[in-house]
Parts: sequence; C-alpha cells; structure tokens
Amino acid sequence: MSDEESPLSGVDRDAVRAALVEWYESDHREFPWRRTTDPYSILVSEVMSQQTQLGRVVDAWEDFLEEWPTVEELAAADRADVVRFWSDHSLGYNNRAKYLQEAARQLTAEYDGTFPESPAELEELMGVGPYTANAVASFAFNTGEAVVDTNVKRVLYRAFAVADDDGAFETVAQGLMPAGESRVWNNAIMELGGVACGKTPRCDEAGCPWRRWCHAYETGDFTAPDVPEQPSFEGSRRQFRGRVVRVLGEYDALALSELGPRVRVDYGPDSRAWLRDLVSDLADDGLVEVVDGDDRSDGDADDDEDETVRVRLQA
Repeated sequence: MSDEESPLSGVDRDAVRAALVEWYESDHREFPWRRTTDPYSILVSEVMSQQTQLGRVVDAWEDFLEEWPTVEELAAADRADVVRFWSDHSLGYNNRAKYLQEAARQLTAEYDGTFPESPAELEELMGVGPYTANAVASFAFNTGEAVVDTNVKRVLYRAFAVADDDGAFETVAQGLMPAGESRVWNNAIMELGGVACGKTPRCDEAGCPWRRWCHAYETGDFTAPDVPEQPSFEGSRRQFRGRVVRVLGEYDALALSELGPRVRVDYGPDSRAWLRDLVSDLADDGLVEVVDGDDRSDGDADDDEDETVRVRLQA
C-alpha cells in the first residue's frame, strides 16, 4: 500500500498520536497489571483476559499472584491445583491454565527464569500466540509491534475507513504507532476501543480524542467488522454533530439561521439554544470555528444574532 493509497494519507499523524496519548494519560481505567512491567504478571493477565471481561479478571489475577508470585513457583506447582484455581475463578478453558504452567516450566528450564524480550522469542513459549507475545513485549519491555485486536480493528475501521482486511489493519496500526512507544500506545488504542469506540460508540460521552479525524463521526455510520448493523443513534446528539460537520463541508461558512434548517427539518425558534450549544461543543473539540458575532447560549438571543453568528469548519 503506497502512501497515496493509505487511509492515513493527508492525516497529521503526530497530532493523532498526541491526542490519543494525552487522552489516555489524563484518565483511563485502572487495572493493576497496567502498574507493573513484570513480564510474568503481565503474561498471567493476558492469558486470563482471553475471552474474559477485564473486570472479572482483577480478583483472579491478584489471587493467582498471591498463590504463585513467581514464574518458578508456578512451574513447581501441582498441575491439579492450577487447574482447580482456574475453574474455581470461572476463567474458562482450563487448557489455558495448563499452557500457562507449561510456559512457566519452559522459562525455568530453558531460560533460567528470565523472560525473552522480543515478540518472536516470546512466541516460542508454550501456548503463547502472536497477540499474547506482542502484548507481553509491549507492556513489559516496550519492544512490541502495534497491537491489532478486535477493538483496534473497530477503531481503525471507523476512524480512518480502513478496509476490512488483516493486512490493511496491521499496516495502518503500525503506521500510527510512535516508534519505540508500544507500551503506552497499545494501552491507549485498546482503551479507546474499550471505552469510547465500543460496539455502541460513546464518542462525546467518553471525549474520544479522534473525533476531528474520524470518518464514522463525520458520516454517522458506525458499522464495523464486528458491528454489522448500524448502532441506533437516530435523533442522538452524535448524529446531529455529524450533520453539522457534513453541512459545513459543503459551504465556506453559514449563519446559524442558515445552518439550523439544514441540520434538522423541525428547526425553529425553540431550537436556537440547542444549536448554539451544539456548535459550542464542536468548537471546543476543534471541529468548527465561530467566525463572526458573539455566540451566546443563554437562550435569549434574537433573530439578528442568529444572522450574524457564522460558523465554518476548522481549518
């Protein structure tokens, strides 16, 4: 895929990266494995998290590390105890417990208890596939590639209209990730998919940092590879924000009185304060610019103000 053909052509990658990292570092879900760089602890969290909700994993992860705090102790444990723990904590797929212990035994026998640091070497461990190997390399050693899981695919598909193709997702994901920053980047983009860009998107509620670049946010089409049907957003604030952006894309600038009827067919005097508030939110997000007048949202402005306040897309 050439630069001209890339979904990222014309995208300010530095701005996209900075916006996501700033959003993640300002506020994100707190999971205990995000506060450690110990590869053993991270491997346990990754294996437990496979097809299990993260909220349910926290207690199990903490109990597991209390029972077997080091890779050596897990390697020496009775297999029946490890499988029983897995079952008692409803983690599912008991084979994962067996493979985790086999990896621990392999680490003690072949690596003297020291974890390899590259994804390729980590993938040599029993039961450790490409995704888990890359996650451990990223979060423990900051040496991973860009993570591409279901959540990340959904984000890239919506934000940059990436084709539903594994190779395309991997190319774009790697093209976005800052070199040598796999730890923070992979945490951040997965957080985006888990918090703001889920199957039912929460763009405004979660303050998605990519709204100004997002194809789905602009068009209102939030389908994705794992979301074959459009999530319901008819009449939602998100839908009207998308309409404002689309309408302004067709004009240099519009007065509020001209913009309103193009955004909703029932626009009238009772809708003026609503439109000013919507425009104000878009301006705060850097998507539009109020270029004339003094836009107020007190609901008392008259028709003259609606004529003088003009709005255009942010350059």
